[in-house]
Amino acid sequence: MSGSKLCALSAGEVLAAFAAKSLTPSEYLAACLEQITQFNPKINALAAMDVEGAVVRAEEATRRWQSDTPMGPLDGLPIGVKDLQDTKGLLTTHGSIRARGHVPNDDMPMVARLRAAGAIIFAKTNVPEVGAGGNSRNPVWGATGNPFDANLIAGGSSGGSAAALAANLLPLCTGSDTGGSLRMPAALCGIVGYRPSVGVIAHPTRPLGWSGISVLGPMARTMDDLTLMLGVCQGHDWDDPLSVSSVPDRFEALPPVSLKDLRVGFSEDFGGAPVEPTIRQTFRARLDLLRPHVKECRLVDLNLGDMDRCFDVLRAESFGAAFGAGVQEDPDGFGPHIKENVALGQTMSLADRGWAHNEQTHILRRFNALMREVDVIVLPTSPVSPFAWTQSHPARIDGQDMDIYYRWLALCYRGSLSGGPAITLPCGRDAFGMPFGLQMLAAVRGDEQLLSAAKAIEGLFAAEAETARPLADMKTLALSKIDLRSIVTHPPILAESGQSARASLQTAV
Repeated sequence: MSGSKLCALSAGEVLAAFAAKSLTPSEYLAACLEQITQFNPKINALAAMDVEGAVVRAEEATRRWQSDTPMGPLDGLPIGVKDLQDTKGLLTTHGSIRARGHVPNDDMPMVARLRAAGAIIFAKTNVPEVGAGGNSRNPVWGATGNPFDANLIAGGSSGGSAAALAANLLPLCTGSDTGGSLRMPAALCGIVGYRPSVGVIAHPTRPLGWSGISVLGPMARTMDDLTLMLGVCQGHDWDDPLSVSSVPDRFEALPPVSLKDLRVGFSEDFGGAPVEPTIRQTFRARLDLLRPHVKECRLVDLNLGDMDRCFDVLRAESFGAAFGAGVQEDPDGFGPHIKENVALGQTMSLADRGWAHNEQTHILRRFNALMREVDVIVLPTSPVSPFAWTQSHPARIDGQDMDIYYRWLALCYRGSLSGGPAITLPCGRDAFGMPFGLQMLAAVRGDEQLLSAAKAIEGLFAAEAETARPLADMKTLALSKIDLRSIVTHPPILAESGQSARASLQTAV
């Protein structure tokens, strides 16, 4: 099998081949390295890489598989880790000039779990500066282009992870999600992204430990790969008071869901968020395919309250806690989006914070009432087709001005307010030929039910050429007309450069 075909295999297929001894981790890593060398320059998805260490660990995993003693369910599988998440011994920059030489001494707990399961922590994946926004570009690594058109965004803030998966550079990648940071790039790149219920994956690096606005999650090409990774990542950490203990095999034997018994609610705009007409049309076409196969498919009212203002306050307090002191001491060390968020938070009072947490509680209870009537709610993930990466964000959507750079993510961040699970499934292409993602929401703590429903719907979409997961053709993909690295002003400080490392950063995403 050629290297490109090996890289297109699912993680589950690769691991099965390891077990059958028809493929070794060393052979698979060599194929990934060839794919990365050939195609990563076209999309700039990967940040720091540990090639030498990965080769050594692949050789060790090869010996374990040959003796039928794998160290865990992911043994020998190279993965990508979002560049907001600490990886021991591997440069972690957050896309920030302040951390462009930071090499952590420890893994964050999710990364440690993946490593303990045998995964090879091979590369960091690109992000917006400190994860702020839906366009993965920064002054350290440059911009990440979409594998379907490198001139367009891959989304953010987990854009590097989504692009690497869609380009078959790596089989699994990590993500995180506050206002769509995981779901949006999954939709725009044609892969699967999962925001679990608060507490499923411990997130002890949140600056506000009692706020569940930000969660960690897996990203993959298929539902089976995603649940495989989720089963490894789940679990409690004492420094995350919202996290819950892991349950062995929790995501391995999901409850079976028959589409004919599924009650589906839908909304085109999550309570009135602006959505381009072409996106509405594509979404309606997906509903037309789904409707005959389910028990019920009906419109639901997702006007749950003042969701935009509520999210603004919750996000601003998180960004203020993470970056307020840094902006004050080194304002030139941060870009305009971060300073804008911190400044916004400084205009807010304790009364605003109390109102936002009260409003979020009301939003949750209204959402709970809806979820007693349906099993899942479906809606578009993105209100627009991917746009030029040189553009920070859409200025207008369907004639409505965006008052702040992240407002275009409303279809995602409004769903974050419930604290429940949300997933994006790839289902064909939009009117412009770019990937289209269907977002699904479920009740808080209803992770197993949502994943089961998503698996069933994935199968339905996969059976039709029009709605199957779109595949990027990296061989014919043209380079971006503007060099993706042209915006680099502060390149990473590598260990061999002899320069001293800069400080680490907190994360709000």
